[in-house]
Amino acid sequence: MRFQTIIRTCLTRDYANFSGRATRSEFWLFILFFLLANIVLSLLDGLIFGGLSMGAGNGRAWFISNGGPLEFLFSLCVVIPLLAVSVRRLHDIDRSGWWLLLHVLPPVGQIILFVFMLGRTRPGPNRFGPEPRP
Repeated sequence: MRFQTIIRTCLTRDYANFSGRATRSEFWLFILFFLLANIVLSLLDGLIFGGLSMGAGNGRAWFISNGGPLEFLFSLCVVIPLLAVSVRRLHDIDRSGWWLLLHVLPPVGQIILFVFMLGRTRPGPNRFGPEPRP
């Protein structure tokens, strides 16, 4: 699949689809999109809201020290598709979506999930559905 096709699919048809399977390329290209968009929005936030002060700790707004409002709104909009594509990726390697709870065990859980996400597609159908088309 092409980059634009994957992003469009994850943000429209599969926005909140937690069933089925997602290929390794679909997952990693969506992660790449998410990271690139966050970098761009972080830069825009710095340019637009860099001097904004709202009286929060040290004279800086909360969102300035923890990401700007554009980055925050974008992350809020894509949290569901990000979780959905992650669950579908785990399904592709024949693991339950509940494995995402390993994120609460940093850094060990995150390393385990990273290794899982790098895993190869289990060939043929599994309990989560047929093998996804490449």
